[in-house]
Amino acid sequence: MAPTVVRDGQFRGFFFCREESRMHVHVSHLDGVVKFWFTPAVELATSTALSDRQLRDARAVVESHIEEIRNAWNRHFGA
Repeated sequence: MAPTVVRDGQFRGFFFCREESRMHVHVSHLDGVVKFWFTPAVELATSTALSDRQLRDARAVVESHIEEIRNAWNRHFGA
């Protein structure tokens, strides 16, 4: 199960259930997927097939929705 927590332009932020306990979000685009950790700060974890510009745009989406994503994480995983 991968609940969507945010949509912004061509990006969709989501979680994978039972993946790892460190707070993070996956962000998909038609061209690929990126994963960002949240602690201690927004940090690139992995990226597949996104250009440098798409990575910057995906990071901007995460940063602009950070509280919404954190709140969704806490609701979903019961933290």
